[in-house]
Amino acid sequence: MQRLLAFFFAAALLWTPAWSQSAPDALVPDLSQYILTPPAPPTPRINGAKVFGARPGSEFLFAIPASGDRPMTFAAEGLPKGLSLDPSTGFITGRVKKPGTYLVKLTARNALGEATRELRIVIGERIALTPPMGWNSWNCWARDVTQEQVLSSARAMVESGLVNHGWTYINIDDGWQGRRGGRYNAIQTNDKFPDMKELSEQVHAMGLKLGIYSSPWIGTYAAHIGSYSDNPDGENQWIKDGNHNENFRYEKPGGNYWQDRKEMYRHGAYSFVEADARQWADWQIDYLKYDWNPNDLYHVKEMHDALRATDRDIVYSISNSAPYADAPLWVEYTDCWRTTGDIRDTWKSISSIGFEQQRWAPFCGPGHWPDADMLVVGLVGWGPKLHYTKLTADEQYTHMSLWAMLASPLLIGCDLARLDPFTKSLLTNDEVIAVNQDPLGVHAAAIWEKEGRVIYVKHLEDGAMAVGLFNKTREPAKIGFTLKQLGIRGTQVVRDLWRQKDLTTTDKGFETQVPPHGVVLVKIAPGNPTRNDLKK
Repeated sequence: MQRLLAFFFAAALLWTPAWSQSAPDALVPDLSQYILTPPAPPTPRINGAKVFGARPGSEFLFAIPASGDRPMTFAAEGLPKGLSLDPSTGFITGRVKKPGTYLVKLTARNALGEATRELRIVIGERIALTPPMGWNSWNCWARDVTQEQVLSSARAMVESGLVNHGWTYINIDDGWQGRRGGRYNAIQTNDKFPDMKELSEQVHAMGLKLGIYSSPWIGTYAAHIGSYSDNPDGENQWIKDGNHNENFRYEKPGGNYWQDRKEMYRHGAYSFVEADARQWADWQIDYLKYDWNPNDLYHVKEMHDALRATDRDIVYSISNSAPYADAPLWVEYTDCWRTTGDIRDTWKSISSIGFEQQRWAPFCGPGHWPDADMLVVGLVGWGPKLHYTKLTADEQYTHMSLWAMLASPLLIGCDLARLDPFTKSLLTNDEVIAVNQDPLGVHAAAIWEKEGRVIYVKHLEDGAMAVGLFNKTREPAKIGFTLKQLGIRGTQVVRDLWRQKDLTTTDKGFETQVPPHGVVLVKIAPGNPTRNDLKK
């Protein structure tokens, strides 16, 4: 046992990337034998979303995600008036005043070759035309998050190469808030975040976007102030009474913290929603997680209207456990809504959330995404002490595949500065990511289930289908389908998306062995003719 522990500890040291600024505090197992994703080729390849939305006149930032050897240069043909491209970074910036759909030809070049791909830029009322992809601080640092940790995560997203596969958002969860003040009497930062505007500028300079957190309660889940107050000046009584720590987090001497903080889980008499939204726009924030339960129309719409009154495109994500009966309202007033309570890194949690609680297919589509919560892969911990995810390798493949099929936002929850090779391989498979980012925006549906085996199908924009063969049992199982079950005609190619290779050509069907708690994720192409095929 001592030799085994020594081996794992050495492996953890070996795999700590050069950009990590923290000493290892958890053993990282060697899962390299389970890596299925082939390395990205050294030649250029453009990845990520094929469609991008912005509102007329809003600040525009799109970083072309391209893998391949550096140095690399970029070009774009057909950009709408108001946008320009930095050929050395691949950042497209500016403002477009005229609504419309613009077809842009992107090119990435290095010494080994070039790649081209079309990007559809849609200037209109909807943003988040594909599910947001990024990182959130809660599942590794929870309320203890600091500005340096957030900045370290942004740097790691770039230096690890995740940014080359479409990962974009760096989202600060609960724990940044101090007291009210500033130009708008809005929530200001505590000492852990000395300069939010500077942090935003640094994140944007990397081609990434910054997110923030709040609540319409007087206090948040982690006991910081929310966007409401009992007092007209916005200074909550527990702050006036000195019942807080150095970072203005609720702390009552001699009190019962877990019981006393529940007094904050309510809406106050005075709203500071408009003030907070204006402050976030000034800080150039790009994403808001707005968190309370139960979600209600009044407070959802209030923040929606406040965000829209700014001149900034801020993705609006509400949390948590959004009531299903109000789904049409979430489509109208939000970009994303959390469908459940908090996820944990266990099979019970991911299987319950992914297989049993996602009933949102009629309401899923470009600009409105049911959120199944964060990805619990890599080093997680909900506080300063991290541990490697408790999910097996096969369970992690199921987790990532199912979230891709469900068109859920993909938000990484681990310490990005300490990505091990297996976790990185999960997060950089462009063919799996493409299922999640497909412009059609369809939420997968189960077409067959028996004795713990289930088949999910997701239509893709090009007429093909993604098919997930999931085994929820503890034993290996054979799972298959016929083309007739899928309603597909003709001869089709079956492609393994995790291995990125064609398996077979068939006009009948496909069957394969699926490991316990595992998945085989395939694409069936070309599918049936599409409208574009009929025009030829």
